[in-house]
Amino acid sequence: MPGVEDCAEIDEGLYSRQLYVLGHEAMKRMKTTDVLISGMKGLGVEIAKNVILGGVQSVTIHDPGSAQWSDLSSQFYLTKGDIGRNRAEASVESLAELNSYVSVTAYTGELTNHYLSRFQVVVLTNTTLKEQLRIGDFCHEHCIKFIVADTKGVFGQLFCDFGVDFVVYDPNGAALRTSMIDGITKENPGVVTCLERHSFQKGDFVTLSEIQGMKELNGCKPIEITRVLGRYSFEIVDTSSFSEYTKGGLVTEVKMPSPVSFEPLSTSLNRPEIQTSDYSKLGRFGTLHLAFQALHQFIEETGRLPRPRAKADAERLLELTRIINENAPEDVHQDPLDENLVRTFSYVSAGDLNPINAFLGGVAAQEVMKACSGKFTPLKQWMYFDSLECVPEDASLTEEACAPRECRYDGQIAIFGSNFQEKLGRQRYFLVGAGAVGCELLKNFALMGVAAGKGGNITVTDMDSIERSNLNRQFLFRAGDVSKMKSETAARATRKMNPDCNVTAHQNRVAPETENIYHEEFFEGLDGVALAVDSFEARMYIDRRCIAFRKPLLESGTLGTKGSTQVVVPFLTKTYGVARDNSNSAFPMCTLKNFPYAIEHTLQWARDEFEGLFKQPAESVNQYLQDPDFLARTLRQRSAESLEILQSIHSHLVTEKPSSWEDCVAWARRRWQLPYHNTIRQLLHNFPPGQVTSSGIPFWSGLKRCPRPLEFDSSNETHMDYIVAAANLHAKNHKIRGSRDRGAIQRILDVIHVPPFQPKAGVTIHVTDEEAKEAPEDLDEQRLQDLEAALADPTRFTDCLMEPIIFEKDDDGNFHMDFIVAASNLRAENYSIPQADRHKSKLIAGKIIPAIATTTSVVAGLVCLELYKLVLGLPSISSYRNSSLDLAQVIFAFFEPLRARPKKFQQKEYTLWDRFDVQGIQADGREMTLRELLASLKEVHQLDVIMLLYGPSCLYDYGSNHQGRLDQRLTDIVRNVTTKEIPAHLKYLVFEVVCDDEGEEEEDLIIPPVRYQFR
Repeated sequence: MPGVEDCAEIDEGLYSRQLYVLGHEAMKRMKTTDVLISGMKGLGVEIAKNVILGGVQSVTIHDPGSAQWSDLSSQFYLTKGDIGRNRAEASVESLAELNSYVSVTAYTGELTNHYLSRFQVVVLTNTTLKEQLRIGDFCHEHCIKFIVADTKGVFGQLFCDFGVDFVVYDPNGAALRTSMIDGITKENPGVVTCLERHSFQKGDFVTLSEIQGMKELNGCKPIEITRVLGRYSFEIVDTSSFSEYTKGGLVTEVKMPSPVSFEPLSTSLNRPEIQTSDYSKLGRFGTLHLAFQALHQFIEETGRLPRPRAKADAERLLELTRIINENAPEDVHQDPLDENLVRTFSYVSAGDLNPINAFLGGVAAQEVMKACSGKFTPLKQWMYFDSLECVPEDASLTEEACAPRECRYDGQIAIFGSNFQEKLGRQRYFLVGAGAVGCELLKNFALMGVAAGKGGNITVTDMDSIERSNLNRQFLFRAGDVSKMKSETAARATRKMNPDCNVTAHQNRVAPETENIYHEEFFEGLDGVALAVDSFEARMYIDRRCIAFRKPLLESGTLGTKGSTQVVVPFLTKTYGVARDNSNSAFPMCTLKNFPYAIEHTLQWARDEFEGLFKQPAESVNQYLQDPDFLARTLRQRSAESLEILQSIHSHLVTEKPSSWEDCVAWARRRWQLPYHNTIRQLLHNFPPGQVTSSGIPFWSGLKRCPRPLEFDSSNETHMDYIVAAANLHAKNHKIRGSRDRGAIQRILDVIHVPPFQPKAGVTIHVTDEEAKEAPEDLDEQRLQDLEAALADPTRFTDCLMEPIIFEKDDDGNFHMDFIVAASNLRAENYSIPQADRHKSKLIAGKIIPAIATTTSVVAGLVCLELYKLVLGLPSISSYRNSSLDLAQVIFAFFEPLRARPKKFQQKEYTLWDRFDVQGIQADGREMTLRELLASLKEVHQLDVIMLLYGPSCLYDYGSNHQGRLDQRLTDIVRNVTTKEIPAHLKYLVFEVVCDDEGEEEEDLIIPPVRYQFR
């Protein structure tokens, strides 16, 4: 196997999101690995898909068997035409299309020891226990990583053996922890005190840097934290002989390689380490460990799986399980054995569910990637999973109801019966988003047969087009699809998997402005909504729509190896929005402006600079030139902000308007001087390096890093990166042709005069945001009057419209990230902050969400298990599961959704799912008046309304002058108050009411809304 250093470079365009999860070194190690995956039924192809997208060197898929009807319920690369054809040969072409960097081949022969020796990782699915034991012993002996994955109905099993000396380079993938040092004692052991709460633990390794005094620790080899003393301090090595600590310093985590030892399958089978996948099901795992072994014996005995719902087969499997349990060693023996669980296991084991395969296939594929890369903590060594809540307790589920039909859904019918399959086909679902999760959900829907029957439909909407970076995790797309619309392409791929699936593709945002498309009739016709977007605002909006129309919501999200799912069931659970806090954390402005101490601060400052230099001024200029009222409206504000806007407009149109490329370069050079030299000099003029506070503490201490001004040097690459990017962006603003010729730019710079800095007296620099808020606004009225006169006539600025530049993190050819990286790193140099490379800068500044295909597969599988339950109409909240998971450390948390919290009003309980429906059109066709509405609410619902609201508008207030509206129609009142026509697509108006509840000491209470039908 070649060394990591021999690998080709990683294609950052294709693997961009995955690189943020795994990193370059782990990806390079993966690119040296050859993987064998045996068994190309649904589980095997899920694993292969995710491993190929992950980017190993080669994948060989193996299967000696032929495709059957039941395979089509979970194997997405098999079609009706492949029935009878070898599964590996039928799948290899489609799998190879997923990633041109991975060699994908098919093999149908025997897995001899000689053949196995070619691989570094071997994965077995759909194999006998006898074969697993033989191959497992060989792999363990020859240092080949070995994985067994198996699914039977709603049950899953996973086993990993990575050998006796496997090395984990990074157990969790978390960013390196760092903290600023406040002090280090000179003793044995030395005590490090931090300025902020640290999160280090005993046994962590750290390095120290930027310390003034105690130089022996600067750049030291990783040292171990021997004891944590509290939230702010910990002990390290003997520092008693070191020089005295003066001030400053950073302590940074170092992730040390750690060995992990595994037992072979033959040993671990009788001495299993079973990792908990669901703490609510701890008692099941031991029984399942035995039941899977018994199932292998049953198959060897009968040549088949137990028949669905066959009681005789279930009793035989139970008998075999009892025998194994009686002869099992102490570590394995179950007392008592869960016999009902074994019977259910038998009833459903012939089933093959795509969502179960998607879940376990994603988990297993992540283990393959761990085996290849040494990144993240591997499974040690067994995991069992079930979704027993999906299995209905229905007397109609007989052998006959669950028997094979020779159709593509046989694997699903074996568990749920044919009637349920028909119900799935009639589902009408709205899928919002066709990205990574959206693609997985559409694949799952197609294989499950959602909307594949008469009356069924999936509406999928996504505004985005396909980019090359999407191909690594949005597996329905291929290289030839780049620039096509995601929704159309995904819908086409879905219909290819299942031609009966009815999918309608849209390219609309789901928001208030598209309620004429996704209107009341549209939502009323749905059975549910699935969310596959990464926008919090979109999620909140769709959540509100689902509440309004009482529709189930399936929500999921991923962040690297972490994922979560949530099911929202009308009248039963809390909604998405109730469980989440919409608070946004932002850096203090004074920290960004004058006192940064982390690269995140300088990157956010650089993003603000981009907006303030290349987007906002151009938009203001265009508004000034196109809106006749803009100048007067801005002047009326009489604020520092309005003064800044007008000064910017005047600068771009008069004082600094460029007429040539040379002018743009000169502007960039003068702009460089301002933040990196002049502003720093002014800051140090106000707060000299030796200044102390009134308490006698040095001003420049703690989180305040004392800056130093930079001197421009055209031979410095970062300095020139800034000039080239800023000049070209400024040129684009003003529609001037730019240049990348650094030699020519250098010659322009040589003749540019930059005025020397002169400190200004009386300049106030605020140290905290609170201080800035309390300071009186300093408005230069004379300057505002001068600008008013200078800009009084917009018509004299002909042909001066500018081109605003909207930041795009992936627009590498147009200087966006060039500017951000250079601007941030120059500011970091000002404050002696460790700089960030382009990759890290792009992640932070672009607010990129790290993503990997495995996590996407897992959450989509879990979401579709909840979809089964919704279609079944399970009434108990205990049947449903929300989840939170981290594949990096094989951590799963499954929990019941929170119940919708009732509130009592007039001895009745209401939840947010409740409302009062009022038919506004009378029998004679006349619309109800406000007086009649109030009377109806009093008579039917015992509501004494004292206030009626429509959005933010008050339509009626008992104590106000609204009495004159009592005999007006409700729609007329709404039109008059809002001064807007009611949209034609609306047939309901939703009113909020405040009532007087005499039983609650006349306290005003807000109760469920009134839905008023007026059409």
